[in-house]
Formats: sequence, C-alpha cells, structure tokens
Amino acid sequence: MEIRGDESCAWEFRVDDTSCISTEQRTLFRNFKGFLSINMNIRLACPEDSQSIDRYIEQSASSSLYHKYAWGEVIEDSFGHKSYYLICIDDNGSLSGILPMVHLKSLMFGNFMVSMPYFNYGGVCADNEVNRNHLIGEAIKIAKELDARHIEFRQEESFNNGFPFKTEKVSMRARVPRSPDELWKSFPSKLRSQIKVPQKAGVSARIGKLEELDNFYEVFSINMSHLGTPVYPKRFFRNILETFPSCTWICSVFSNGIPVASGFLVGFKNVIEIPWASSLRKWNRLSPNMLLYWTALQFACEKGFTVFDFGRSTTGEGTYKFKEQWGASPYPMRWYYWLQNDGALPAITPRNPKYRMAIELWKKLPVPITRFLGPHIVKNIP
Repeated sequence: MEIRGDESCAWEFRVDDTSCISTEQRTLFRNFKGFLSINMNIRLACPEDSQSIDRYIEQSASSSLYHKYAWGEVIEDSFGHKSYYLICIDDNGSLSGILPMVHLKSLMFGNFMVSMPYFNYGGVCADNEVNRNHLIGEAIKIAKELDARHIEFRQEESFNNGFPFKTEKVSMRARVPRSPDELWKSFPSKLRSQIKVPQKAGVSARIGKLEELDNFYEVFSINMSHLGTPVYPKRFFRNILETFPSCTWICSVFSNGIPVASGFLVGFKNVIEIPWASSLRKWNRLSPNMLLYWTALQFACEKGFTVFDFGRSTTGEGTYKFKEQWGASPYPMRWYYWLQNDGALPAITPRNPKYRMAIELWKKLPVPITRFLGPHIVKNIP
C-alpha cells in the first residue's frame, strides 16, 4: 500500500496490498483480483470537491442528503467534531465512491466514528462493492490512527464483508399521491376524524424556514426534557436551515398563537423526511400532532415529493404504530460496525439500563437548565 499526501488535503491511497484491513475485508478483496489491478486512489475530500460530490450523490441511487460535503461544516460548527470525508477516484479521474465520517470522543461515551451521527442515514455510497470496500479499508486505517473503538456505518444497502450489524430500527415510509385531496381520501375514517379534532378547535398550522426556528426549538426542547433526553443546541438547526435553504423547512402548529407542536422537514430527490417532531403534552387533548403530520403531508404533495419518511422507529412501539396509521411501512435500517479488536457492539442508547437513572434525573430538571446543559452532553451521543 502506498500513501501520499500534502497540506492541501490529498491523501492518495493505492491498494497494492490489503494488510491494513480486517481478515474479512482481505478475503473479500481476494475475490476481485482483476479489479485490484486498477489504479484506484482514495483521498480526503477538499472544499473544492464539494460540487463534484453533489453531482455524484444526485445521480447515485444509494445516496442521501447527508452525504453532502457541507454536513461536515455544519457538524463542526454545531458540535466541534472533526469530519473525515473520503472519496474514491477511478482511472478516468471520475468520482466513484464517497464515505463521510465524523469523529466523536468523550470520557462518558468513548472514542468512535459514525457515518453519519445525529441522522438516520449515511454510510458508504459507491459505484460497486470493490470501491465500497476500498473506502472502508481506508476508513479503518484512519480509525486506528485515532484509536477509535468502532466505526458505525448507517447503511440502507447490505454489506457482504462479515461486519456485525443491528436491524432493531426501521424507517417508516409512506407513498405520497399527487394531490392532498387524493391523500385525504386514502385515509380511513378514524384518521380523518382525528385530524379534524384540532381543526375544529381552531388550531392552525404553517410552514416556514428560519422565522419558525424559535417556535420549533421551544416545543422541541420542552419535549426532549420530558423524555429525559438532552437537547441539541439551537444553532445546530439554524446551521442546517442556513446551509440547505432550498430543501429544509419547519412546520409549526399553534393554539391561540402559542406553538404546541412542530417538526423539521428535510427534502432530497423524491423523498421528504421529518427527522425531528414534537408536541407539548399539556395540549394533547387538541391532538396538535395530527394537524402537524397532515400539514406536512399536504406540503409533500404540493412540492411533488413521492415518499414521506416519518423517521426511524422500533418495531411495535408507540411511535411505530402512530406512523403506521398514516399508511407508512417499515424499511430495514442496517447499521454495520467495524470493531477494534473484535469488541462488543456499542450500546449508546436510552434503552441501555446503565443510562436509566440519568434519564429519570434529567426529566426532573427545569427546562432552562436542560437547554443549557443538554448540548454539552448530546454532542457525544450519535
């Protein structure tokens, strides 16, 4: 293996042997000896590569918005984490694979890398299995240099390299028809009745951008406090809205001018996603969350999206059943892991019993304190 670099950003990685990677990877690479003769190079991307990366993910079937180069800047400015964006260049000088990663390190949660943290999607996006495994090989090398204990790849596609994986989470998605009227007619009568509850009570909804950020964060931070979950800093959402102004929105619901529910919308290609949505418990009798999702789905129809992604859920739990009633179906989310020294799969999740006491304590803290302390903790929870 030959690695060359300069201060401008380039690391050139030529795969002449596979000594830097795992046994599983070496076995797989040996099955593609013909491809290994190709002069493939892997390097870290520079800002100058961002347009090429954007063009690549626009035409790739396995890409997501979270593969865009600008996410590294959003995460670094919001949380202070360093990103490593690998790109694969073929003999013709064309981009043929990408892998964005973020390095997280803390005393509480450990030293690891994720592609991509805070979001449901990421991982390797490449033209073929060979390119994908070249990128993984270089990612492992970087992880070892950083003494990271694992890399988490948030994939939609399956790996065939022997990596352990989790499938406990699913993405809930529904087809979106051409018009809101067609969508309304597709709902069962019970769901339509539930949507009419807030409408009859005079609850209103609107969709905006930065002007809705304060309303969103007010509802979101209160809801996270009630759940016992540290809240992201407001600047994280501001950075997203400012960096991706053409494909991000906020949908807010009001009762007498007070924000009672809100959701963050992200659109890419034919899919619109609602990765963060909250409503205030004290207003549950008005069912503001029903108006929130109905308004977001109407917006999806009007904007020409054909798939509505309700976000990830655990099969059979409350959020799963709520999303299912809107016509959403589960799609498997495969999170693969490279583990340093074949360690145990990470368990940085609220379901981990060792965090139960901390969660219960967090629920009892005043909301202003959780808004202050939360960002310092959640930055290290992917």
